[in-house]
Amino acid sequence: MPIHISRYTCLATALTCGTPLLHAQDDLLLLLASDSMEVVHTSASFKSTRVINGHSLENTAHGVLDFRIGHRFGFLSNGVQELFGLDQATIRLGFDYGATDRLMLGFGRSSFEKTLDGFAKYKLLRQCDQGCSMPFTLAVVAAASATTMPANQVPWYFEGIEDHLTHRLAYSFQAVIGRKFTEGLTLQLSPGVVHRNLVKTAADRNDLINLGIGGRAKLSKRVTINAEYFYVLPDQGPRPAYHNSVAVGFDIETGGHVFQLHFTNSTAMYERGFITETVGDFARGDIHFGFNISRVFTLHDPKAKAWRKAQEAGSKP
Repeated sequence: MPIHISRYTCLATALTCGTPLLHAQDDLLLLLASDSMEVVHTSASFKSTRVINGHSLENTAHGVLDFRIGHRFGFLSNGVQELFGLDQATIRLGFDYGATDRLMLGFGRSSFEKTLDGFAKYKLLRQCDQGCSMPFTLAVVAAASATTMPANQVPWYFEGIEDHLTHRLAYSFQAVIGRKFTEGLTLQLSPGVVHRNLVKTAADRNDLINLGIGGRAKLSKRVTINAEYFYVLPDQGPRPAYHNSVAVGFDIETGGHVFQLHFTNSTAMYERGFITETVGDFARGDIHFGFNISRVFTLHDPKAKAWRKAQEAGSKP
């Protein structure tokens, strides 16, 4: 029986090591900033915090809660018997919150493998429009997921293994690096690693290194076309049943909503699933049609609070 070692300290170490960077970033921006010009950071690189499956350069604003609904139908290749996938459905409900203007926290639950997932995303560097010379945005994302379905239905369990919570856990660490080149074009790279506490055979690796590439092109003021691809590096153990994740879609902004229509070969909407366990072959028509809906709610407005304090103090905001 293969032995699989859980890395409990991965997430804690990543967050701990990142703490000094929070202060170093402010110092870096001060060094780059011009004394005679106010620093203005680039905004709206994407219309949403996700390209489609993976994280984009954007964060939810400070004090804003983003309620997200993800929905995927079955494969188009299932044919007319399954009404080209419309008879099937996979959903994810999630909440993302802007804890600060740099830090976003999120939590969600998917019907696929009855999975709970959570993440923390922090912007280390922010691209500038004026006042400093930072040419790109850099964010780091630490995520974790756990399936809650019965052990005999979990695909990576094997006969004789005891059912422990640690076996159900997986972690993902990514850096999201990108640039908004023009008002109409944004590109990004997302190198990362997915760690799976339990895998089915000794030949399967617990850690899978991957590279994501994504972008968006503006079609009109309220519509963009987005695309992304996650490539799992070769020679990382047997993966004959799995394919790299491909997705293309359209973001449509309507007031406080962002409505996204997309096509993808990935069923799951969390990192372990869509990066390492995509079974659909895009070239053969194993494509899900789906949509994401994002609705934001302002729970706390730090600028308004600062303005009120300034008024109470008898000074200008």
